[in-house]
Amino acid sequence: MDQVRAVLIDIDGVLTVSWRPLPGAVDALRAIRDAGLPVALVTNTTSRTRASLAATLAEAGFPVTPDDILTAPAVTAAYLTAHFPGARCLLLNSGDIGEDLEGVRLVSADVAAADEAVDVVVVGGAGPEFTYPALNRAFGHLERGARLVAMHRNLYWRTRDGLQLDTGAFLAGLERAAGTEAVVTGKPSAAFFEAALGRLGVRAGDAVMVGDDIESDVLAAQRAGVTGVLVRTGKYRPETHRAADGTPDHVIDSFAGLPSLLGLDGRR
Repeated sequence: MDQVRAVLIDIDGVLTVSWRPLPGAVDALRAIRDAGLPVALVTNTTSRTRASLAATLAEAGFPVTPDDILTAPAVTAAYLTAHFPGARCLLLNSGDIGEDLEGVRLVSADVAAADEAVDVVVVGGAGPEFTYPALNRAFGHLERGARLVAMHRNLYWRTRDGLQLDTGAFLAGLERAAGTEAVVTGKPSAAFFEAALGRLGVRAGDAVMVGDDIESDVLAAQRAGVTGVLVRTGKYRPETHRAADGTPDHVIDSFAGLPSLLGLDGRR
C-alpha cells in the first residue's frame, strides 16, 4: 500500500452521511493531500452537480474543488454524446443535474407524456419523482423501442434516517417489464473507473479505491485492477459483506484509518 500513487474515494457513506462529515474524514483527506497523492472523488450521487457537491464538501472543511469530482451524470453525458449523438433523451431523476449533462438533448416529461418520440430513457437517482405515472411513461417508451441507460443500479443508500431505496429497486422492474437490460454508466461499470484513472493519469495498479458499497465500489474496482478498500460506514452491512461475490483487498473501520493503511506517516 505504500506504493499507491492515487486515491479514488466514494463520497456518500465514506466521507459524509447526509452531507455531514464522518468523524476523522476531513483530517484524513487533508493528510492524503499533504502527502501529495492525487485524489478523485467518484460518486454515483445524481441529485447534485459537481459544483454543488464541491461547495458542500468545502464548506464542511474538505479540501475539494469541482475538478476533483467525477459523477455518474458526467460520465453518462460523455457516454450519450459518444454513442447516441443528438438522441432525444427522457431523464428520470431526483434533483437538477442539467449542468453536468452538457451536450445531451433532454425532452421534458410533458413532451414525453404526449407520446412524442424518445430515443433513450435515462434513469438517474431515485426520489419522489419516481411515481407510477413517471415509471409507466418510461416503460411505454421502452416498449416502443427506446434504449435504456442507467447512471447506476444501487439498491439503497444511507441517510441520517437510515437506509433509503435507490434506483436499482425500480430499474430491475423496468428491465424485466420491457424485456431489456440497461447500460450502466456509473459505478460499478469498468468505464467509470477507467475515466477516473484517466483524469488522474495513473495506471489501475497504482491506485486504491475506498468505498462503503462492497459490490459497486470495492469489488468492481478490483475487477478493474484497482486495489479495493472497504469501510465499515455508510451502507456497509456485515451480512452484505459475508454474502459478497468476492473479498475486499482491505477492510477498515472508517476513512479516518486510510492514512495509516497507506503508510503516509513515513512518506511525508
